[in-house]
Amino acid sequence: MKTIIEPFKIKSVEPIHFTTREERIKIIKDAFYNPFLIRSEDVLIDLLTDSGTSAMSSAQWAGVMLGDESYAGSNSFYRFEKSVKEITDMPIIIPTHQGRAAEKILFTVIGGKGKYIVSNTLFDTTRANIEYSGAEGIDLLCSEGKIPSLVAPFKGNIDTDAFEKFIREKGSESIPLCIITVTNNSGGGQPVSMQNIKEIKSLCKKNNILLFIDACRFAENCYFIKKRESGYENSSIQDIARELFSYADGCTMSAKKDAFCNIGGFLAMRSEELAVQCRNLLIITEGFTTYGGLAGRDLEAIAIGLKEVMEEDYLHYRIRSIEYLTEKLTAAGVPVLKPGGGHAVYLDAKEMLPHIPPNLYPAQALVAALYVEGGVRGVEIGSLMFGKYDVNGNLIPAMMELVRLAIPRRVYTQSHIDYVAEVIIETFNNREKIKGLKIEFEAPVLRHFTAKLKETK
Repeated sequence: MKTIIEPFKIKSVEPIHFTTREERIKIIKDAFYNPFLIRSEDVLIDLLTDSGTSAMSSAQWAGVMLGDESYAGSNSFYRFEKSVKEITDMPIIIPTHQGRAAEKILFTVIGGKGKYIVSNTLFDTTRANIEYSGAEGIDLLCSEGKIPSLVAPFKGNIDTDAFEKFIREKGSESIPLCIITVTNNSGGGQPVSMQNIKEIKSLCKKNNILLFIDACRFAENCYFIKKRESGYENSSIQDIARELFSYADGCTMSAKKDAFCNIGGFLAMRSEELAVQCRNLLIITEGFTTYGGLAGRDLEAIAIGLKEVMEEDYLHYRIRSIEYLTEKLTAAGVPVLKPGGGHAVYLDAKEMLPHIPPNLYPAQALVAALYVEGGVRGVEIGSLMFGKYDVNGNLIPAMMELVRLAIPRRVYTQSHIDYVAEVIIETFNNREKIKGLKIEFEAPVLRHFTAKLKETK
């Protein structure tokens, strides 16, 4: 196999500030072992998130200059709307400043006390917005998705039997909505099959439950369908996307992922009745219906990025880049979630650091160790992010203890990724030296963003 080269040329560069190990030890301690509290200039390779960190294309930057900043009826909005409609075929498109704003609006309208929102796996802000409304978020991930080392093609699927059982137990009237995240971020960036989406749609339709898609990484998921699901090998990414969205009553999207943009998102749907309620909240919280908290230039960039992301040369490079790092780490014995996901490599901290119990946050400890070793910033997807407390104040651990290394789109080259692999392997070889962490401060909601921790002795 030939080297998979980047399907783009670099036109503008940004300098990286190099730090020493001694400097990084002080930096991580001063940041209370929380990567969110580290200044970006002190990070060599930033894999904290793929959200809003992409490199925009020359066509997107040119589009920025065409931005119509009219308060109402902006031409940029209509170009944005057309682009979204061409992919989703949904008649109602509501712009928002990012994905969580779309979630906030949707779950404020749909949620409420005594209601359940079902998903394959909810990500942190999605769950927080559901719970803020008074509803409860329920994860019904398929059994394959719960075993990091197991190789299976669609580990992001919802467990259809578990969903059917849950409907019987709780009653369909208490489940207003099911939302499928594609790809499944919290579950390792794993894809959802078209067959699973069809099955969930059938259950939802039968029980009068709305089906929405969290479409942050829709193009990556569609590429996996093309490569792994029978009957789609000759379909275009756009055709696969249209079919995927055809089963949904609506979708939310953060354009900071699969639209290459630094800000932006939208809420799309088929129901005018639901849209009226959502637009009312939009105007109160985000802005008028044709800008939704975004500048016209951002709407232009999204419209262009949504088309660029469906180019198969790009998607081939994107998915192969994740596989490349996964394969290098696997060859070195590093425990990683398999197979490689769409946007990130996930290290299995529970397997790597068995000497650190869940209440001392092994994945967060591994995040800190990677930063000290080589200035690589990742994020914990484990008991700090998703753990809860029982009535006695004891930690209820997350299902998995993962470290996500999210690769920004069109930002880093293969040599950067080779360096990341070297840092991870060196950290793995010295894993016995890594110490657990205790929480000194935590916020009541989304604590991982601002938590302060210290090393145990």
